[in-house]
Amino acid sequence: MQIEVNAHKRTKQGTGASRRLRREGKTPGIVYGGKQPAVVIELDHNALYHQLRQEAFHASVLTLNLEGAKEQVLLRSVNMHPFRLEVQHIDFQRVLADVAIQMKVPLHFINAEQSPGVKLSGGIVSHVMSELQIRCLPADLPEFIEVDLKDMAIGATVHVKDLQLPKGVEVVLHGSENPPVAVVQIPRAMVADEAADAAVAEAAVAASEVPTSKQSAEPAAAEKGADKGGDKGEKKSEKSDKK
Repeated sequence: MQIEVNAHKRTKQGTGASRRLRREGKTPGIVYGGKQPAVVIELDHNALYHQLRQEAFHASVLTLNLEGAKEQVLLRSVNMHPFRLEVQHIDFQRVLADVAIQMKVPLHFINAEQSPGVKLSGGIVSHVMSELQIRCLPADLPEFIEVDLKDMAIGATVHVKDLQLPKGVEVVLHGSENPPVAVVQIPRAMVADEAADAAVAEAAVAASEVPTSKQSAEPAAAEKGADKGGDKGEKKSEKSDKK
């Protein structure tokens, strides 16, 4: 998918000049890198804003059309207004066909509803990562990387090294790290229900093992009666001995 960005060279620089550009519906920017000097540019804000809403715009080699001269670039930085939907500044980096680039690309999770953990066990998929840092030549840069969840059971985890990467693409990792990408978990509500059921069952078992007040009172009363009877017998025997 080829995305073209139209831009013009900017003749004035500085905070005041940038502020005037924004009032005119334009966005200041810069393109740098490669074997050419950096060039300050300006772009139509509305066209740029709509392009930024495309996922591919953030993870693709773009064609920058700078007053008729076209070059391959990557989106490197976007500064947004703190609370308005306004792009305040944008940076592009030139790329060379024979030089590897590093880029974050989005992850697309597929076949979750077919996985045993979701379909049979009622689990839910928790996405630990939403994008992945990769390294490749510009021509090999994928728009996204798929994460296939069709074989995941409940409690299973997909790690970065489990992913099937496109040809020519490698993940940027440090040392022996292998972070998780997604996990199939039991929903919290289901865990809470199971805990509540277990508590009720334990309470029922405990109640069945404790004697009722009536049952405990009867042996006590019988024992008390026996004691009284014994006392009366002893008193009678004492009176007969006196006689």
